[in-house]
Amino acid sequence: MKRDQRALSAVPAWLWAVLGAALAAQLAWQGAPRSTESDSMALAPAPSVQSLRLASFGEREALARILALHIQSFDLRRDYAPLVGWLRSSLDLDPRSSYPLFLAARVYAESPDPARVRLALDFVYQEFFRDPDRRWPWLAHAALVAKHRLGDLPLARRYASAVQRYATSPEVPLWAKQMEIFILEDMNELTAAKIMLGGLLESGTIHDPAERRFLEQRLQELEARTGGAR
Repeated sequence: MKRDQRALSAVPAWLWAVLGAALAAQLAWQGAPRSTESDSMALAPAPSVQSLRLASFGEREALARILALHIQSFDLRRDYAPLVGWLRSSLDLDPRSSYPLFLAARVYAESPDPARVRLALDFVYQEFFRDPDRRWPWLAHAALVAKHRLGDLPLARRYASAVQRYATSPEVPLWAKQMEIFILEDMNELTAAKIMLGGLLESGTIHDPAERRFLEQRLQELEARTGGAR
């Protein structure tokens, strides 16, 4: 947090002014003032990424941080529609930042409205493919949200499968690679889980003896539960 505060304090004053003007122009489309405070604080559609890049005058990372703060200043309990656009614009300005993904997976996916949760999770899923080895933690968390908050095991498997297939860095931990296997067990797809686990053991990517023993034990348990069927 202190690091972000220092970064924001270093943003030139003119950049804040430019952003303010751009946001004012975006809000102007709403026309006359609304009758209630919640309506007047509605989040307008995000400006185009091209216009934001021009407005940043080369300070894209700083502007991305400002956008993230701007999003959080609005009450989004009623309207999630513009949210994904703003998150995507912030991420497009600074692709190495994880903050928009954090907001989607850990803040906005906490909504009690399942439809809004799905919007937030789908944003994480779509953006994951642009940089899987850096963005896998947020999609792994999305899989947990889909499983535990939504109770949607097929959706959780979809997210976990993407992590398993596309996050290929050796830095990706084994638990993330195993998520699809565990979800398949929850879905009672034991044969599929066994095949995936066997493939993981045979892939040559498991080098830690303790991890290998753990997976071999899980495979034996699956063999016993399926009666050795293939």
